[in-house]
Amino acid sequence: MITLASDFGTPYPAAMKGVVLQRTDARLVDVAHDFPRQDLRAAGFWLREVLPYFPAAVHLVVVDPGVGTDRAALAIRAGDHALVGPDNGVLLPAARELAAREGADVEVFEVEYADPASSTFHGRDVFAPAAAAIHEEGVENLHERDDVVPVEEYQNLRFPEPEIEDGTAVGEVLVVDGFGNVVTNLPGDLLDDREEVVVNGESAPVAQAYDEVGPNQRLVTVGSHGNVELAVNRGRGDEEFGVSVGDEIRIE
Repeated sequence: MITLASDFGTPYPAAMKGVVLQRTDARLVDVAHDFPRQDLRAAGFWLREVLPYFPAAVHLVVVDPGVGTDRAALAIRAGDHALVGPDNGVLLPAARELAAREGADVEVFEVEYADPASSTFHGRDVFAPAAAAIHEEGVENLHERDDVVPVEEYQNLRFPEPEIEDGTAVGEVLVVDGFGNVVTNLPGDLLDDREEVVVNGESAPVAQAYDEVGPNQRLVTVGSHGNVELAVNRGRGDEEFGVSVGDEIRIE
């Protein structure tokens, strides 16, 4: 299996699939191609949340604001999985999570490649051929390939840590999903045994399910990712709470 994820929209992912299918009969699965454009943190977050649910696979990820520059191409082995994409940090959150779940190390390699046909579409010309080749030869043989070199220095995306003390937690918005739910970096256990909290100066009920409050009513809950989430039942939490990605969230 080869999964594909990008911020390309359409039709560019089809070209990557075509390149892969010329080289292998792997099963292709789209993760998402509508990540926020050039938003490495959002893509890194969602890949960390989604990829661990796949069986062993090669994951082709192209969110690449630095395409055409001297940034490297990477292949990362994380247990039985491999991730292929640009050296800008986007691969690392998922790689760390995959490796941790399998009790494995994260092994990072730079992929050497000849001058691609295009300086603006390395997804097609660099990463898709590399993903297909790794799939065909086996993830377990990644370190034996002639076109990969182990590296110890690479862009390592990490999410900010919240500050929690004396009944107050200060974090920030990591992502906003398509429903308008606001995902923060605050751990969900902050809400244990709480019926209500104060968010940025305004009170909101704590609920386990959206429909525990009335339509268009705000709530604070724990999302499937395990973090505190600001939401509105049948509405948009980002609009109701007046926040967007990167904004500070203070919960008391």
